[in-house]
Amino acid sequence: MDLGLHGKVALVTAASRGLGKAVALRLAQEGAAVAICARHSESLEQAADEIAASAGDVPLTIVADVSDPAAAEMLVRQTVARFGRLDILITNAGGPPPGGFLDLTEADWEAAIQLTLMSAVRLCYAAVPVMKEQGSGSILAMTSITVKQPLENLILSNSLRLGVTGMVKTLADELAPFGIRVNSICPGWTRTERVEQLLSDRAARNGRTVEEEAAQIAAAIPLGRMGRPEEFAAAAAFLVSPAASYITGVGLLVDGGMYRGVL
Repeated sequence: MDLGLHGKVALVTAASRGLGKAVALRLAQEGAAVAICARHSESLEQAADEIAASAGDVPLTIVADVSDPAAAEMLVRQTVARFGRLDILITNAGGPPPGGFLDLTEADWEAAIQLTLMSAVRLCYAAVPVMKEQGSGSILAMTSITVKQPLENLILSNSLRLGVTGMVKTLADELAPFGIRVNSICPGWTRTERVEQLLSDRAARNGRTVEEEAAQIAAAIPLGRMGRPEEFAAAAAFLVSPAASYITGVGLLVDGGMYRGVL
C-alpha cells in the first residue's frame, strides 16, 4: 500500500533510538524527507546513518533537548529552512522517570512537565503557523497506554500524558478547518531501551530478574508478547499519511490488545 508520503517533510523529535528512531526510519523508507533531533550528537548521527543506509536519503540532524523552551522553534525553523515546508510533526520525548508519588519531589514534577507536556505544546506552537500557511499538515503525539490504563510506579507518565491527550483532542477540532489533522498514538509494552529501564526498575523492586518481569507482562497481553518498534512505526506512519486523510482526534492504541476497556 502506497501511503502517499513521497515528497512529504517530517520532523520527528527524540529520534536517536527507540520508537522515535523506528518512526523516522519508516517515514524515510516510505519516501518522506526526515529531520530528527536528540540531545546527544553521537547517537543522533548513528541513527542518521542507519536511516540513510536503509532509506537512501540522509536525514537532517539537529542536536536539541525538547525540554528546553527554545528548542521547538529552532527545530521547526531549521527543518523549514532545509526542506522548504513541514508536512508532518511527530512529538516525542523520553519518558519521565518511574516512581511512586512519595518517591518523587516537586522538582521531579516540574522537570517531567517540561519534558512530557510542554515539549509537545511548544512544538505545536512552532509548527501550526507553518502548516496553516500551507493549508495542510499532520501532527502525531506519541503518548502511552497509560492515558487509558495507568501503570504501576509511573505516576508522572500516568498524569502528564493525559494533558497531551487533552491538547490533541482540542487541537483536532480547532485545526481541522485549516486542513491540519491531529492524532495521538499510544504504545503498550514495546521492547525498547526505555522499557528495559522500566523492567530493570520492576525487577529490582520485586526481587526478580528482568526476563521474569518481561514474561509476566507478556502473559497479560492477548497477543502473548511485547511489541516490536517497527510494528509501532508502521501504525504511526499510516496515521500521519494521506492514506489516513479522514482520521483526526484519534488516540490509537498499539498494545497487542492489553487495554481491555471499551472506551
